[in-house]
Amino acid sequence: MLGLRSTGQLQEVELKLYDWLLQSRPIAASTHPRITFITLSEDDIRQQGRWPITDETLAQTLGLLIAQKPRAIGVDIYRDIEVPPGHEKLTTFLPQHSQIIMVTQLGGGTVNRIPPPLVLEGSEQIGFSDVVIDPDGLIRRALLFQDDGEQVAYAFALRLALLYLAAEGIAPQPDPSNSDLLRLGPTTFKAFGPSDGGYVNADAGGYQILLDFGGAAAPFQTFSLTDLLAGRVDARHITDRVVLIGVTAESVPDVFHIPVRHDLREGDQFQGVFLHGILVEQLLAAALDGRASIQVMSETAESAWILLWGILAGGFGVLARSPLRFALIAVGGLFVMTAIVILLFWSGWWIPEAPAALTWFVATAAVVASTLGRERHERALLMELFSRHVSREVADSIWEQREHLLEGGRPRPQELVVTVLFLDFKGYTVASEKMTPRASMAWVNAYLDTMTQVIMRHDGVIDDYAGDSIKANFGVPLKRVSDQEIIRDATHAVACALSMEQEMHRLNDKHEEEGLPTVGMRIGIHTGPVLAGCVGSAERMKYTTVGDTVNTAARLENLDRDVVAETPGCRPCRILISETTAQLLNGRFQLEGLGEVSVKGKAQAIVTFRVTGPPVEQVGA
Repeated sequence: MLGLRSTGQLQEVELKLYDWLLQSRPIAASTHPRITFITLSEDDIRQQGRWPITDETLAQTLGLLIAQKPRAIGVDIYRDIEVPPGHEKLTTFLPQHSQIIMVTQLGGGTVNRIPPPLVLEGSEQIGFSDVVIDPDGLIRRALLFQDDGEQVAYAFALRLALLYLAAEGIAPQPDPSNSDLLRLGPTTFKAFGPSDGGYVNADAGGYQILLDFGGAAAPFQTFSLTDLLAGRVDARHITDRVVLIGVTAESVPDVFHIPVRHDLREGDQFQGVFLHGILVEQLLAAALDGRASIQVMSETAESAWILLWGILAGGFGVLARSPLRFALIAVGGLFVMTAIVILLFWSGWWIPEAPAALTWFVATAAVVASTLGRERHERALLMELFSRHVSREVADSIWEQREHLLEGGRPRPQELVVTVLFLDFKGYTVASEKMTPRASMAWVNAYLDTMTQVIMRHDGVIDDYAGDSIKANFGVPLKRVSDQEIIRDATHAVACALSMEQEMHRLNDKHEEEGLPTVGMRIGIHTGPVLAGCVGSAERMKYTTVGDTVNTAARLENLDRDVVAETPGCRPCRILISETTAQLLNGRFQLEGLGEVSVKGKAQAIVTFRVTGPPVEQVGA
């Protein structure tokens, strides 16, 4: 965003925001008006019968004003050539009254130079009227000085302001901390730089300042030339004031475009004489009232301001995990930023909002998109690992607690207390040898699909299929933090085994009617600590549990018939659980103690129980 801003692509937007800030700025008009305007309208020109007015009429006008003792008189009418009659009278009158300032134009480029009256050439009674126009045609800056290498020229408005301030004992001074800066009273006017505020590589020649247009906040005190010549202007509107004489007639165009609207005018067109008055008022208000000029931040501070909003966007963007939250955060952030910018502008500081706002919005959107993309990837990974083998409720719980489950884009290894269930079908091998491969696959899948649904209904997680066997875990992948949760997992596992037995009987009856083979089942269940995590590569990953608990459950399922006798012809499903699991059941199920049983791979025998029936309360019911 800083790079984009440096190209000037955002300048137009920033200047429009600056214009809006100018219009919103609450500037109180002075209770003691210091400027009076004498204007020449179309009616005044008709009264005179000609344009331009003669030197004699101008001299008469100046004489009437001098008699009322103004502090300064500015004539915003060029007099580079004589307009008889009365030229000799005017040229004699002007040098005798130092409070009269005549206008000139320095020119340059495609603009011609317009010299002052010859009699005042080189004196302090002239000031240039040149203005600085931005690329969009608006005037936002004023030129106070222009140095051509030989002499320093003063702006027309500055000359008038200095004459007024001289009566207050205020003279231009260098700023104590920087002698190159102008200071009037308590206010230092910082020279405009080419990249100040929202500008990028602007023409900063001469000594420029930003116009605050405070003088446009109230109606101007304006009188016509005809009224003045007829004696209808009270002296109190002239005495001790700056009097500006200029043209407002439409036939003599002298208009400019400004970024604020004056309450007596339609549109943004502003006559040149009023524009000079705006600058005079700004200079006087700064020197006498201490009204702060508009300040700008250094480029380093502006960059820090913009980057700050990028950092904030990163932080808040992580929280916006839905379009609604994104909209609320984006709009809320822009509201807060705008409020800060407005308050700082009212305090005299122009802070760039456009690049900061774009940074905020784009960074928030980027972080949200990145977060949502990462979450989609994580959800896809979790759902690939779990969703097909768990209930929807368990899948939702896994997703809600993903922060505790994922690490580096994959489930983190965890030490958990889990109840592991192993299931294997009896008679599968013999039966499958008598069927075609297609029929055998459909037959065994009927059992596997049914048992999978039973496991999922009991909040179990399918770990693996191996031929006609199933491994399921109760208590993964979310860590159990209480004994009650561990007890619940063990209870669910045993209840699941009994439900699978019922489903097996149902399928056996169905298959027997269809002339298909039937099966029995062996189930082993053990509760204990495991290490749970993913094995495999990024392309093919599997979530599983490992450890002695897993081995024990597998051994219980696979106990030889001569170790644990099976009831002939009665229970084709054998459910064996360890003593650890049995203790967690708290007598909820009907159990038959088998004593200590030696299993392959373990030095110590395992106290084993056979599950012979459903919970006691169900039997009673």
